[in-house]
Amino acid sequence: MKAHLKWSLKNLLKEIWVRATLYSLLGVATALLALWLNDYVPDSLAGKFGSESVDKILNILSSSMLAVTTFSLSTMIGAYSSASGGATPRATQLLVQDATTQNVLSSFVGSFLFSVVGIIALNMGIYGERSKVVLFIATLCVLCFVVYNLLRWINHLTKFGRLGETTSRVEKVTEAALEKHAKMPYLGALPLSQAPVIAATAEQIYSPKAGYVQYIDMDALGAICNQPDKYIYCLVLPGNFCLPSTVLAKTVGLSAKEQQLVANAFALDIQRSYEQDPRFGLCALSEVASRALSPAVNDPGTAIDVISRGTRLLAKYANERQDRLDLPVRKNCTQIYCGQATVEDFFDDFFTPIARDGAALIEVAINLQKSLRHLAETAPALYQAVAYGHAKMVVKRANAVLLVDEDKQRLQRQLDRFEQLVADTKHSD
Repeated sequence: MKAHLKWSLKNLLKEIWVRATLYSLLGVATALLALWLNDYVPDSLAGKFGSESVDKILNILSSSMLAVTTFSLSTMIGAYSSASGGATPRATQLLVQDATTQNVLSSFVGSFLFSVVGIIALNMGIYGERSKVVLFIATLCVLCFVVYNLLRWINHLTKFGRLGETTSRVEKVTEAALEKHAKMPYLGALPLSQAPVIAATAEQIYSPKAGYVQYIDMDALGAICNQPDKYIYCLVLPGNFCLPSTVLAKTVGLSAKEQQLVANAFALDIQRSYEQDPRFGLCALSEVASRALSPAVNDPGTAIDVISRGTRLLAKYANERQDRLDLPVRKNCTQIYCGQATVEDFFDDFFTPIARDGAALIEVAINLQKSLRHLAETAPALYQAVAYGHAKMVVKRANAVLLVDEDKQRLQRQLDRFEQLVADTKHSD
């Protein structure tokens, strides 16, 4: 199956209308199920539940579910707007894909359709005495299900769309992407930097359209390279923006049909995705901090919180990288070469925007210095050089806008401690 088809199917299942449709069909099926289960109702229960009692409950359920669904939709849209305006528009897709919201709203729609179909069937006289018993029991079950989801929804609304909760969502998906990157930095292939010189006769695979690389199907590429004389060199990574003139990959020894399969293994769309792109998550986190540092918001506390979150993510990433002494390669990807997102990329995406927008705030600059030094201490071989470079840039940016000499001196003392750490590391080596 083509990568973009698998990717589209996966994204399709995250759409709210898909779950709403499934719940709606389930609601209709439940209402009609009474027609097939009437033979299992004992004679002693038949006739004890009149159509009026069931009809009243169904009417209450249908009218209330319609109102609750409408209110919930307006609340959901408000949460999207709050996340887009208070955090970053890049976080909105995470709220749209929230499973709790989708399940609750879908259950409301399904319950509404269940009650409507039940009312119609009752008024048409479709249900017999035994079927009414089944319908009554099903109505009670649906009612309990609705109450349970209402309680879940109330609890969910207390935090849904709030700045802290939205930031936590971005942090969670970024952590998952960084964990995957730590396990397979080259997506399970061999490093492109270690590839032999690519033959001049290698075929170039161009991007079929303009867009971001969201996903690369390495299993599909591995299935193509099933013979010793076949090689694929991936020249783009998830998160890269491509034009029709962009070369996605170069291939050696592949037929025209196999080259088309290589092109199909790259899923492109109009926006980036978090799954294989840890840089996107770090960019989204830095955007939350940058918006908090804007003059209109003026919330350095949120920026400092984001700095702590990013530092925690990068520290965990370093530990996972250090725990893996070998370079994991997929069994079928030994003839595929791919690049990787570097540590320098991570630091540029996360720290540079915050250092730029928070240069005038001494508390932000000092927290940046402490975080960079902490990362350098955590993984000297991986982080120290790039962290030290960013620490110097933090001081340079801050000195250009800070007005109080004492603040500049405080910041310089933080950099002096970093320089001492670098000197001690070199001395120990």
